[in-house]
Amino acid sequence: MPFDINCDMGESTDAFRLDNDDAILDYVTSINIACGYHAGNHTIMHRTVRNAIRKNVHIGAHPGYPDVEGFGRRNRDFSAQEIYNMVVYQIGALQAFVTVENGTLHHVKPHGALYNQSANDIEKATAIVKAVYDVNPAYILYCLSGSKMATIAKEQGLLVYEEAFSDRNYNDDGTLVSRLEPNALIHTEAEMLVHVKGIFTTNEVMSVQQKKIKISAQTLCIHGDGPHALAFAKKIYELNR
Repeated sequence: MPFDINCDMGESTDAFRLDNDDAILDYVTSINIACGYHAGNHTIMHRTVRNAIRKNVHIGAHPGYPDVEGFGRRNRDFSAQEIYNMVVYQIGALQAFVTVENGTLHHVKPHGALYNQSANDIEKATAIVKAVYDVNPAYILYCLSGSKMATIAKEQGLLVYEEAFSDRNYNDDGTLVSRLEPNALIHTEAEMLVHVKGIFTTNEVMSVQQKKIKISAQTLCIHGDGPHALAFAKKIYELNR
């Protein structure tokens, strides 16, 4: 069965990036739309929702920390209640645009530092899971493969898509290499293809410490802000057919 291929979108007002987002829609099955906190705005959200519905692509909310300057990738110290509130708020904003376009919101995927900090932090993970469940228990939660959040969400009764990354390197423990490190990203098409083929065929990735680790995943992410996002999406689409 083909993987779900997801991409982060709606994160820029730049015309080139918007056109790139539109082109990527032909090669993915789901997208995660920025909800205004780390990036995006009401106009971009509406445009992206409308285009995704036109292309029959699943729509997800991509809530992040309120950190436009840091693109939501800086670690922040918010209470569980604050995290719950910000996730509910952002889901609701995107849900409204989906409703006016007669679509259906499919999933929720936290963004950036919120995603990484909450993956194995029980308090933060529980706050996000509760927020998604309280808004609509039918929404799928996209989260890091093998994370505590995945376990908590399943115990709560949410459907979970555990996620692997096409363009990110891994540590031995299955976590993503920090973006502060020079080897965090996969830059070349050749490296990406080897990496993704391992995920698709043997459920494995090679860590930066050169250890094969198991990755149980139902969805594969392409970062829409990456310089090779469209090229990677086309190649992954061919692999996944």
